[in-house]
Amino acid sequence: MKKTLMQKLSLGFLLAILGSIILTSFISNYIINKEFNRYLVDEHRAKIDNIIKTVEDLYKKQNSFLKINQDEIQRYAEIQELYIEIKDLENNIIYSSGNAHLQHKAIMENIIGTMMHDFAGMDIREYTENTHPLVINNKNIGSIVIGYFGTSYLSSGSITFIRTLNYSFILSAFIALVFGLVLSVIISKQLSKPLIKITETSNRMRDGYLDARAMVNTNTKEIDELSKSINYLAETLNAQEMLRKRLTSDMAHELRTPLTTLKTHIEAFIDGIWEPTTERFEIFYEEINRLTKLVDNLSNLARLEQLNVNINKSEVNLSRELEKILDNFKPLFIKENYELNSCITPGINILVDKDKFKQIMNNLLSNSYNHLKPNGKVDVILVHENDKIIVKVRDNGIGIPEKDLPYIFERFYRSDLSRAKNTGGSGIGLTITKAFIEAHGGKIYVDSVLNKGTNFTIEFPYIVST
Repeated sequence: MKKTLMQKLSLGFLLAILGSIILTSFISNYIINKEFNRYLVDEHRAKIDNIIKTVEDLYKKQNSFLKINQDEIQRYAEIQELYIEIKDLENNIIYSSGNAHLQHKAIMENIIGTMMHDFAGMDIREYTENTHPLVINNKNIGSIVIGYFGTSYLSSGSITFIRTLNYSFILSAFIALVFGLVLSVIISKQLSKPLIKITETSNRMRDGYLDARAMVNTNTKEIDELSKSINYLAETLNAQEMLRKRLTSDMAHELRTPLTTLKTHIEAFIDGIWEPTTERFEIFYEEINRLTKLVDNLSNLARLEQLNVNINKSEVNLSRELEKILDNFKPLFIKENYELNSCITPGINILVDKDKFKQIMNNLLSNSYNHLKPNGKVDVILVHENDKIIVKVRDNGIGIPEKDLPYIFERFYRSDLSRAKNTGGSGIGLTITKAFIEAHGGKIYVDSVLNKGTNFTIEFPYIVST
């Protein structure tokens, strides 16, 4: 059974937190116990050394065990929970603290020992005695016996501290686990919720609802970018679907007109209404040419779907080449009483495919020419700016509606104004132009105002032969 993203994230966060807690607790507990044990051993040694020094100092004052201050030793034994016994050189007992004050410790150690039988390899309920020599001025004066339950340094206080420490580790781990669980659920929801919305939007798009959009409010950069990408994809697919429907409609309209003309004429011939004449056969020929051109355009569309433009670059004087192209168009413009002006920076040489550049300019100039109004004007500008070559084709024609601007480089797209003007274009000229420009590593931009004109801007990278 597949798990949801939220379940996987929550489980992952929880396992990571749990593993971190266990690892941290183990390492911390090990280090603390080791250092605390060392500290207690050092304290135990200091305590033993202190009682030995105290006894030796008391002896030194009186130069005898008979008159030493036994009350001071007794208080020390009771405070430190030790059994202290002093013997002379003949092994006679000079002083004994007794073990009455150790009874409460023995009882407590026994209780604690049942719960904690072994600590650092020692039985804390075991009674231990150690004998140490008493030496003054390198002379042995007797011995001292020090007894204790457990390890001496592992006193009831230290055991309580260790138990409290372990308890705090367990409590902290439990609280951290609960906190981690809550936090993992919150974070998982924050990550999975927008992804669920994006998935729902994708499923709606798959079902054909291309107007669906992922309305995601998130501060996670990757999810935000994914949401924008999905929305962009939906917009693109929606636009492509609109273009596909429009293409189908346009092609049906373009095919219907010549077919209707041919059908009408043939029916007139069959019914004997018309006599076959050269003029009428010329009409047939024209309509068949229209159909042929439409079929060729469809073939061009198929080639554009797999467009792989081969560019044969050579060093070209772009200024001179552009002037030649404009000279070819000037008679056409003069005939229609149009203006064709130019502002060309001389001596611009770059690596470019000469034939493709001619086709680019021919397409743009023809497009401007076909959409001019009476007394129309076209301006062509060529300049070198920084590391770019800029070519502008600007006209004062009918313009392009704002709603059509994003689609004019799409295959077979023609605006309603272009269709109404009946320019005869197939709708692939600008598509080819853009493909050729991008094959050179360049870009093309368009801005237009309805009934005021259109401005095409081409940017070529400035590349020269070395």
